[in-house]
Amino acid sequence: MKKLVTLILALATVSAVAAKPKNQYVRIKTSYGECIIRLYNETPQHRDNFIKLVKQGLYNGTLFHRVIQNFMIQGGDPDSRDPKKAAPGAELGNGDLGYTVPAEFRDSIFHKRGVLAAARDDNPKKASSACQFYIVEGKRYTAGKLDTLEKAPRMNGHKFPEWQRKWYESVGGTPQLDQNYTVYGEVVSGIDMVDRIAAVKKDERDRPVEDVPMTVELLKKRECRQLDKLLGLNK
Repeated sequence: MKKLVTLILALATVSAVAAKPKNQYVRIKTSYGECIIRLYNETPQHRDNFIKLVKQGLYNGTLFHRVIQNFMIQGGDPDSRDPKKAAPGAELGNGDLGYTVPAEFRDSIFHKRGVLAAARDDNPKKASSACQFYIVEGKRYTAGKLDTLEKAPRMNGHKFPEWQRKWYESVGGTPQLDQNYTVYGEVVSGIDMVDRIAAVKKDERDRPVEDVPMTVELLKKRECRQLDKLLGLNK
């Protein structure tokens, strides 16, 4: 009986260790530090597309080519790792992969400080760029400013729920982008990297004067499980 109990406990331990993490995390590394981002399961098409591109190594060597302090830092243009297309002073942000990702707007997901979201062109379906993304630095908004934003034509009558208003007022974000660009992840560690990059010197196109290249990697399952536990997302 003792051997049987031991075997059951051993199998339970192996099962727990082998359990698939609830969430996938990625690490973005730059000369200004690194951050870890949790990809949202609520936006599966964007999540899976981003994972696919990271596995392909597409982002390694690309630049954060557009940065606006108190707003966001944007990267992922494949042209930005081409020495000819990314020469100093050249305009970046037009590179793509020949397809888009359908918009995945969720009422519970909004443009709070630190979120990962998809860039896009001015298409009527608001479909996302296959590869370009931005991370929100954001700023805090007053209740009055949020009231004004709600009346803007681009918001299409969207109203900020009270709990989101409190977040925008206390922590900050970019509420004017809600329901217009798909948010599909958030920084869980290393938000200071975003602040440092957002503050760099830039040219008239908001491109950093000194290039800010990145590498992006998927965290291993063990690391993902640890983060799920740390963040209370393993239940």
